[in-house]
Amino acid sequence: MGFLIKFIFITIIVLWIIRLLIRLIFPAVIRNAFGNMQQQAQQQQQQQQRPRRPEGTISIDHMPKKEKRRGNADNLGEFVDYEEVK
Repeated sequence: MGFLIKFIFITIIVLWIIRLLIRLIFPAVIRNAFGNMQQQAQQQQQQQQRPRRPEGTISIDHMPKKEKRRGNADNLGEFVDYEEVK
């Protein structure tokens, strides 16, 4: 009977200590993890930011090469009128 009382008493003390440690340590660990995630998000945002331009400006990233067309529009062929049949 004495062994059972000692076991229950030690179990209650150990569980109480674990509960106390979790209440003290767990919030600090979570706070640290969220702080690291926030820093990573800020770094990614800074890397992805482009310089701001005034509203309404246009930027062209690629200009296709101009092709020279041979001949003029009159020599391209005949135009045939057609009627739409319903």
